[in-house]
Amino acid sequence: MKIHPEEYERIVFFTGAGMSAECGVPTYRGKGGIWHQYNWEDYACQEAFETNPEKVLDFHELRRRTLVTCEPHAGHHVITTLEKTHPGIHIVTQNIDGMHQRTGSRRVIELHGSAWRLRCVRHGVREDHGETYERRRCEHCGLWLRPDIVWFGDALDPQVVQSALEIIGGCDLFIAVGTSGVVWPAAGFPAVARRNGARCVEINPEPGELSGLYDDVIREPAGNALTNLFSV
Repeated sequence: MKIHPEEYERIVFFTGAGMSAECGVPTYRGKGGIWHQYNWEDYACQEAFETNPEKVLDFHELRRRTLVTCEPHAGHHVITTLEKTHPGIHIVTQNIDGMHQRTGSRRVIELHGSAWRLRCVRHGVREDHGETYERRRCEHCGLWLRPDIVWFGDALDPQVVQSALEIIGGCDLFIAVGTSGVVWPAAGFPAVARRNGARCVEINPEPGELSGLYDDVIREPAGNALTNLFSV
């Protein structure tokens, strides 16, 4: 099967943990995932951060050091190449690792935030791209900076979700890559795309609960599938 992007006005790639796992990024919930080794209650919720911010920041700094050793795979480069020539390419991702941006993609909506940002409750978000944090306290008020990611118990940013829904609701090709999409609001994304008459494609080696919503299903790893799907 081949897809010719020029036949579509707006294409959305919705990517999840399976997309990044091929880069060597450890998953959080899957087989061998991080939360099988660590208790998220100790490292990934607001209460843990308020109780022991240094312990939480140490953990997430360690995760960043792991990410630095990983490289985007061929699938990331395919999407970025398409974005450079097609004005209607958009990415909605559940991943916090920044792999899409590392290949040069710019039209990226990060549902769960980014490992490469920190935020102060008073002074907002700041970029931070080193292996270690440039600073752990806000330079303006001295409060602890927390990773700008969605932890257990956090609500997704409604503006980010709304942006994703608007992009997906206006697409005519929706490609889900490496995500089961069973957690809300991701579980509703295929239906949102279909209401606009979009063609829906799933790329995932394993079937998921929502696979029946897709017009085409490709049971291959993301790198191979995207390379074979598009001639770029």
